[in-house]
Amino acid sequence: MTARIHELGALVANQIAAGEVVERPASLVKELIENSLDAGAREILVVVEEGGVKRVLVRDDGSGIHADDLPLALRRHATSKIRSADDLAQVVSLGFRGEALASMASVARVTVTSRTAGSAAAATLAVAGSDLGATAAPAAHPVGTTVEVRDLFFNTPARRKFLKSERSELTQIDLAVRRIALAHPEVGFELRHGPDRPALSLPASSAEQRVARLLGAEFLNQSVALETEALDMRLHGWIGQPTWNRSQADQQYFFVNGRVVRDKLIGHAVRQAYRDVLYGARHPVFVLFLELPPGQVDVNVHPTKHEVRFRDARTVHDFIFGRLNRALREVRPDGVTGMVRSAGDGDLPSAPSVVPAAARSAMPSESRALPLGWSDLPGANVLDALAAVRVETPRASYAVDSPNRLPSAQAGSPALGYAIGLLHGVYILAQNARGLVLVDMHAAHERIMHEALKRELASSAIVRQRLLVPLVLDVTEPEADRVETQGSDFEALGLVLERSGPMTVTVREVPVLLADSDITGLVRDLLADAGEFGDAAGLSGRLEERLANLACRAAVRAQRSLSIPEMNALLRTMEQTDNAGQCSHGRPTYRIYGLEALDQLFLRGQ
Repeated sequence: MTARIHELGALVANQIAAGEVVERPASLVKELIENSLDAGAREILVVVEEGGVKRVLVRDDGSGIHADDLPLALRRHATSKIRSADDLAQVVSLGFRGEALASMASVARVTVTSRTAGSAAAATLAVAGSDLGATAAPAAHPVGTTVEVRDLFFNTPARRKFLKSERSELTQIDLAVRRIALAHPEVGFELRHGPDRPALSLPASSAEQRVARLLGAEFLNQSVALETEALDMRLHGWIGQPTWNRSQADQQYFFVNGRVVRDKLIGHAVRQAYRDVLYGARHPVFVLFLELPPGQVDVNVHPTKHEVRFRDARTVHDFIFGRLNRALREVRPDGVTGMVRSAGDGDLPSAPSVVPAAARSAMPSESRALPLGWSDLPGANVLDALAAVRVETPRASYAVDSPNRLPSAQAGSPALGYAIGLLHGVYILAQNARGLVLVDMHAAHERIMHEALKRELASSAIVRQRLLVPLVLDVTEPEADRVETQGSDFEALGLVLERSGPMTVTVREVPVLLADSDITGLVRDLLADAGEFGDAAGLSGRLEERLANLACRAAVRAQRSLSIPEMNALLRTMEQTDNAGQCSHGRPTYRIYGLEALDQLFLRGQ
């Protein structure tokens, strides 16, 4: 029997919407706080009980809701933030869909109390489930709004079973408040677990103070401050140095026009920026804000508004990747630029620096380049294919009284100072104007080698190896189409693919650097990445990983004896090398300990 079509009742329709908007108590908190922010609130209080299931209260000092509008505020698709379809292309508020309060009211007991600045008294309205015909009553309340949500899912008990433990729900609420608070440091936030249990207090502050409060002051010391604009886009915030990483991606905050988002395209751009300096299953830490014209981003693609769609996704991706990659690349010992912070004593420095030209010109030629031949390097055939690349540390000269003595004071002190000696054949000891410098000899040389290989790779065509027996792969039709449209992108990176059938691809040539890789798995992964993100960046990443391994093998080994001039040559080259703060596997290459920290260690002056 054919089922007949019928219209759903208002309650069922609202409960379906609630399934999208009200996922858990943290969803309530997020939606209510966003409404408060749209109302211009400067102070927001959040109170939750029993993980938010028993009670969620959000109170603000915003502009309030007119008494006559309270019944409308609880009806679906009723909002003060848009009026026409054209407004959807220029959304500037955090909330606009008109579903949140109606969805809450369909699965919980909701009371809204509010007062506007021009009203002599406040008004309150209470609804529960299908009770949408209630009228507002007078109440006592300051200017602003309080929304109280009780007994979540009281009329849909099956949905309660999907909630986590009270502790887990409280954790999610805490995270929701912290995310929004990062984007709005000018607003004060207070979170309580019950009426008398303060959990989080965030007075209004500067952006830097708010970040320090929520991620710790040490994060700021170990981060690069970013401020950049182009193509009507502005990207600003803080990105952790590669050595400041975590085992989980739990401290990654990205905001688009003040809205917390989780976006695949943005995540891919950030990962690509860190791929050369962060290895293994580690995750970077960052707080980033992207601002662009509202018409360039669609925030109406998901009920919870966590996802967005960019009108020109490729441009946004390249902008984010390019600016983050450059900021990380320019992290060098000491010095100050407009893009980075200086780290404190004992911290890993994070700012670019160049040895002063006057100091360089005054230094006699007494140091020699590190001998970096390749004859004993595993995989030397690969290097032969790269035109027998020989990477040597540039010649550098220093003001020294003798090859094994410290430089004269008149020459000035470069960022990493001048070598004093070698500790156990592993660590270079040097002194600069700030104090003691410790350098991991192998890690530093590894990064120098890696960057030199990258430059060589970028300056000439990638050497390819023709397969004696071409490899034929079965793929999907869209993937085969991709080979036709993006084949030149892969070829530029040394991978020659041809479409040999509606759903087959033939691999004819591969980069020499990847000749011993799992070619089948590699090609399948690359085609999938190209479909998801539109480029062949995955192949570039594989090549750079191989270069990193080659650099590690070729770098000067521990226990090798270096002369003072050789150590100084390494230090000078580090100061002018991209990504000098970490080796090719993400380990730090040096540490600087200021004299004040050393004085404290030995109790001097106490």
